[in-house]
Formats: sequence, structure tokens, C-alpha cells
Amino acid sequence: MPKTAYIYVPAPSRKNLEIGLDRGLWGWKSATLDRATGRPDVQRLEVGDYLVLAHIGPQARVPAGGWASATLKRVIVTQITQPYFQDATQVWPDDTYPERIGIDLLADEANVTGQTLGDQAAEALRLSANKQGSALVYPGTAALAQFVTELPTTDEGEGEGEQQPQLPNEPEAVTHAGADSALVEVLVRREQSKLRKKMLNGADTFICALCGRHLPVRLIRAAHIKRRSQTSREERLQLSNIMPACLLGCDELFEHGYIHVTDTGHVAVSGKAGEHPALKEAADQLAGNPVGGYSEHRAPYFAWHRNNIVQ
Repeated sequence: MPKTAYIYVPAPSRKNLEIGLDRGLWGWKSATLDRATGRPDVQRLEVGDYLVLAHIGPQARVPAGGWASATLKRVIVTQITQPYFQDATQVWPDDTYPERIGIDLLADEANVTGQTLGDQAAEALRLSANKQGSALVYPGTAALAQFVTELPTTDEGEGEGEQQPQLPNEPEAVTHAGADSALVEVLVRREQSKLRKKMLNGADTFICALCGRHLPVRLIRAAHIKRRSQTSREERLQLSNIMPACLLGCDELFEHGYIHVTDTGHVAVSGKAGEHPALKEAADQLAGNPVGGYSEHRAPYFAWHRNNIVQ
């Protein structure tokens, strides 16, 4: 059974929080983990366990249960990618925080109440606040349930009419809300759903960036250009790393590197398409097409795709 660790991050540590999320790291001062069972608890965390970070809450010096009806300004769900290790490399500007774990961001939600998190999680975060950010570790993932809601299976609510919004050329970040692979899949799908809705901007038809066909949005995917597993937190939320690719073949041909986008913004056929005549035929039909929404902001992501997926 996976475990969940809870850590409170006070307001003055906002910069450290952002650096940690960007770098995929969390760290503690040794003195913090010297308290009670702090270090053994952190050392129990394994790859695949979860770490919940809460940022800016009420006064911590209240009796047990005092956060049950409180509101936390921000709650972030991450998954452990590297278990406990020590490293003195400078990451944060104010201190070393040498006792570390590796994390991957899964969900980031604002204004989460204690009722939503549940009594155990709310109390764990209150205790962490009183222990200068030490981790409280519990078995299971019950407190993550509020981040896991059913996603729509259709595009209901994404707009009516035939208006075709322009795909933004400027980089724009998208905020998103929110034990096992199923939980991760749902959280990632929530992120994808937010990006997709932002990209479609209320349309019910959209143009595939690769083939240029105007299609119902149910046949359009918000495809990452640089693979999500290889992106930083910032890259993951940039619309410049997303393109509309249709399910009539373009999305899969690009995903597997049978086609790529040149540095002039045109579709080109990759050598690996020659592995099968049908693939080559499908890819050849797209060759030379100008890519919708190609811009200087998307160019580095397309270059990553050429250098890492095609070759």
C-alpha cells in the first residue's frame, strides 16, 4: 500500500517551494528531521508514495483538530521519484537543506478546506506546521480522494457554434486543480483536461495542426510536443508545448516519430516511417504541410521532438 506524507510550507518559504517544485526536489534541514521520528518517517518513503505540500494556512498553535474547518491557500500533490538521500549541492538560496527526496508534481489546487482534505490530513498538516515542516507519514491515500473527480467523457460544456479560435502563439501558463498508477492517471488526465479546454477556448470544432482538417473537437487531442514525462513543471503547463492533433492518424504518427516538424514549421516524414508501407503512405500525405500555430515559442519543443523521438 502506498503511503502519503504531509508537509506544511509557511508563507515566507514560497520561493523555496517554487524552486523545489521546479527542480523536482524537497529538502529539510537536519535539525528539522532530528525531532521525534522525523528522519525515520522520511526514510520510509519509497518511489511511488505521495507527498502533500500545503502552503499558507491558519495559526498552527491551536488545539488538536483546530484545522478541521480551516482553509489552506494552496495544496500540492506530488509523487516520490527518488527516496531519501543526502546532498549538499546548493539548490535553495537561504540554506542547504541536505536531507532530500525527489518529487514529481501531480496536482496543484487553491483554497482547499480541512473538510475536503479530511480530519487526518488536516491534523497532519497542522502538526507539520508545529514541527517546522517535518513530514507526517500515514499509510494509504485517502486524503487524495478530493483531487480525484470524474472527468467528462465527452466535450459537453466546451462551447457551441463553428467559431475557430486562434491557437495562441505566445506562451501562456495554465493553472490546474486537482495508489497507485490509477491515481496518477486520473491526476494527469485532470491536467490534460484543463490544457485541452484552454486550447479549445469554447469551440466545438477545431483545426488539426498537422493535416489542417477542420474537425469536431471530440476528434482533437491536446498533444504534448515535448513528452510530458520529460518536461519541467513550467513546460508542462505551457500552451506553447501543446498542439491540436487529430485522432484520424496525426496524433499517433507524431507521437511515435513517423512524422516531425522542421525548423521552418512544416511537416516532414521521418525515416522510421519506412518500416511499414502503410505508415509511409499515411505520413507522405502530410509531408510539406505548414503546421498550424507554429511559432518561435513552439520551435524548441518541436526541436526536442526531432532530436529525441525521431532519431
